[in-house]
Amino acid sequence: MLLKRREAKTLPKSKNVSVETNVKDKIEYIGLNFERVPKTLIATEKLRIRTSKMADDERQYKQYRFINIDDIIILLTPKHRMDSLRERIEEAEPLYKYLDSKSEENAPKYATFLKMLKKIDIVDIEKVSAEQEMLSEELPYKVKYNGNYLWQIYYSEELDKYFMLVPTEDSDYSTFFYLLKKKIENKSKEMIYVPISHLEYSTKFLKKSEIKDLENYLWLFTKDYPAIYEVTNKEQKETLQIVGETPVFGRIKTLYKMVFKNSKEASKFFKLLKALFILQVELPHYFTFETKINKNAEIELYLDEEQIKYESLLEFVSSNYSKSVKLKDETETEIERLSAKLKELKKEATKLEQEYLEKEKVISTFLECKKTFFGKVKYYFKLGKSAKMSGKKENKTKNEEKIIENKTKRKSVVIESRNYTLDELLISYKELESVQNQKKNLAQDINAIKLKNKNLKKKIENATSYINEINKHKKSIFEFWKYSNKDEVAALEEGEEEEVNISKIEKTFDYDSDFESFGENIDKSQRTRFTDSELDSSFIASTYLLDAINDIYVTKEMELKDFSEIVKELKEQKESFLDEQGEDFDIFGSYSRAQNKESNLGNKTHRESRRDLFDILEVQKFMKGQELKKSLTEAVKDIKRALKKNSLDEDLYVYCISEYGKEFKGFQLVSLNEEKEINDYLQKYNEEKIDLYKIKLSKGTNYIAMSNIIFYNNKNMTLPVGMQESNKILIDANEMTLKEIDKKEIKIQKLENEKDDFSEPVLISINVINCASLI
Repeated sequence: MLLKRREAKTLPKSKNVSVETNVKDKIEYIGLNFERVPKTLIATEKLRIRTSKMADDERQYKQYRFINIDDIIILLTPKHRMDSLRERIEEAEPLYKYLDSKSEENAPKYATFLKMLKKIDIVDIEKVSAEQEMLSEELPYKVKYNGNYLWQIYYSEELDKYFMLVPTEDSDYSTFFYLLKKKIENKSKEMIYVPISHLEYSTKFLKKSEIKDLENYLWLFTKDYPAIYEVTNKEQKETLQIVGETPVFGRIKTLYKMVFKNSKEASKFFKLLKALFILQVELPHYFTFETKINKNAEIELYLDEEQIKYESLLEFVSSNYSKSVKLKDETETEIERLSAKLKELKKEATKLEQEYLEKEKVISTFLECKKTFFGKVKYYFKLGKSAKMSGKKENKTKNEEKIIENKTKRKSVVIESRNYTLDELLISYKELESVQNQKKNLAQDINAIKLKNKNLKKKIENATSYINEINKHKKSIFEFWKYSNKDEVAALEEGEEEEVNISKIEKTFDYDSDFESFGENIDKSQRTRFTDSELDSSFIASTYLLDAINDIYVTKEMELKDFSEIVKELKEQKESFLDEQGEDFDIFGSYSRAQNKESNLGNKTHRESRRDLFDILEVQKFMKGQELKKSLTEAVKDIKRALKKNSLDEDLYVYCISEYGKEFKGFQLVSLNEEKEINDYLQKYNEEKIDLYKIKLSKGTNYIAMSNIIFYNNKNMTLPVGMQESNKILIDANEMTLKEIDKKEIKIQKLENEKDDFSEPVLISINVINCASLI
């Protein structure tokens, strides 16, 4: 379903004013009369601003206001905008001195003014005028706008006046001459929307320190510093506005905006974030909050799919306090049970060690006695009986085999029915963390001693078998003599090594850290493994002809007339680009024949030409649909051969947007980056609902990576290695079955045009379908 868009706002074109307009015409356009300078331009106030009140960074505006043009005093300074503010203020002079054409003292200033006037184009002034007209109707969604830095307007609390400080050494004077023109027109109460330079936040919403903390809180949850502004509208009503981005799924981010009309609203939001910030920082194992946006694109915070609001914060703290107390009580009960179990296991270990030592002593005695004649005789007649007794398996009592459960009766914890503070919650969870760590340590000790006992039992079993073997040959002195004279006697087997809580860690693909090396390795591989024909066919699959390829491979329903239509389209495209010599064809490949033309790819220079779709398909004037069908049929065979040459070394997550009702069959181009997949799709199609498939490809899945060699020839051997052109891979969906695991709906907000200050925000619903491929 296509979104209903408002008609795009654009800056009006100038009224056919030539850039060659002379100074006299510009003076007339502005309405300036040097003989009779309006009183509104004759102001003698000296700009005074307290340094302690200045904002930290002039480039980061903190207040945007609608200001009455009559309230602005214009001062000029013989400096550049990037010079220090102190220098600009110290040398600033009232405008009327620059308009004085008679005084010899002001002659240099007058000459400077004429020089500025000569540089300016009326077109630029009218662009500012058109921009302000649009701002008077609707403010930019992001508050700021591209030309805001040209407004060097300051506010002096001492004088309660606004000053425009115009650096005469700048190159753009459009805002200055626009303001000058408006002041000469003297239209009552006409206003402009501008940022106020070097002005700190007021304390009407939050303290400066609180706003600084708010930025840090939002960074923790969104991993992005927000832009925070105080905005005064035409009616002089003030709002605190926060604009930023937050991740909602993987790398997919959304734009959000918060608008607070009073300090009460702002304070509630601040306190909510502060409380959740403290919980996540102090107790990261228990509290990790996720961000979402609502239908108004306002940011919301969730814990386990439950939204946390300021109004429910008290209940949230109290319920989690109760939860922590119950968990702590349950854990302490479990600790007592585990402690008792550990005690019994230690007793069992002591008995097993004693039993093993006795058997080991018998074996050691035998080994020592067998060394001499008298020793053998002595062992046979004197130690035989003890050896037999030692070899007997002891009967274990039921108490030794039974795990004694904890029978201590604990008093049930009584939780007071009252509101709890954040400090009490933190203390309770810290105590819970301590007892849970104690429980983990006990569990590890139990696992270790269980393995120890298992090994001891194994050793006792081996020792018993060894002793039984000795005793078996003690039927007569002669047989025992023969046995004990053997050069080798079966060795006593050892038990197993102790291995406690060892888990296997499997490597997984991470886009940020692994994509570059993945691209380089696969590009090198495909350059040697793929034939020229396979590379050309893979390139065709990267274009819009993939649908036609799949019609041949999967459905086989495409009629010859449809291929004829594609041929007609290809001929028209080729003809149009032949008429545009020197133009690069970005989608299908350059038609340029220049072999030595330098291009950049991944910040590296090369002299390779792009693969040419027209050349590969041999598009000629008399080409028929049947010929295209034959070429694409061969491409299918090439792609199937190429796919078999690559297989994944590890499990890999890929993403693709599927058109509604379209089956996931045939050759599919899937992306390794979900954010880019969404952004690329939204640049082409205006849809408010999207299905995004997140697919786990199993190790061993065949694929073709859209690496550099797929898009470029490498005849000059200068092509950079990697995947700078695309982050997609081609897979064969016919060779796999998708098993749906779960679904999740997320919302994101984008501007129709990020480069347009007046672009409309659009809310988009994304249905994320999590799947696994079965091959």
